[in-house]
Amino acid sequence: MRIGMGYDIHKLCEGRNLVLGGVKIPYDKGLLGHSDADVLIHAIIDAILGSVALRDIGYHFPDTDEKYKNANSIALLKEALKMLKDEGYKIVNIDSTVIAQKPKLSNYINLMRETLSIAIGIDINLISIKAKTNEQMDSQGQELSISANAIVLVDSI
Repeated sequence: MRIGMGYDIHKLCEGRNLVLGGVKIPYDKGLLGHSDADVLIHAIIDAILGSVALRDIGYHFPDTDEKYKNANSIALLKEALKMLKDEGYKIVNIDSTVIAQKPKLSNYINLMRETLSIAIGIDINLISIKAKTNEQMDSQGQELSISANAIVLVDSI
């Protein structure tokens, strides 16, 4: 068994959709990034890659490559899962946290878990997503950004 940890943060901006965990969340701002800027999936991808020492998301999906411009993060996740499988591992479970002052995410947690469960091919009960605010402190608390952390446990196939 091995463990990987992931983290991502993106600025909030106008004119973009807010996508978290593969789910479009109604909000007046979205996340700025080369791809769809889904911080939750990006943190999970980094955790997957880290669990088998395959560097990070930016190494495999660089923001300098037009191929990944506005990329759907679910597609990137599936590529990371293939890399994990090629190394001889599978996901056991995922624990993650999204940090956002707004919007409130509690109504979307189960849909995000379901979306990730289907994309990854594991039972929904093996995916934990928590939502926190930073109590109006720092860039997340001041509604300037959203971040996510993820831990992934993997085991041999």
